[in-house]
Amino acid sequence: MINDEICELREKLNKSIENGDDYSVIYNLSVQLDELIAKFYNEKLKK
Repeated sequence: MINDEICELREKLNKSIENGDDYSVIYNLSVQLDELIAKFYNEKLKK
């Protein structure tokens, strides 16, 4: 489900930040997470 994808991507983002990865990697993960969260809320609003 989308909740699982959000949790998984959030973990990746947090690890990336902790590891001090390149800004572009962190930014890309953050954008992907934002898109998933928006998708989640759009689906909730349709119900």
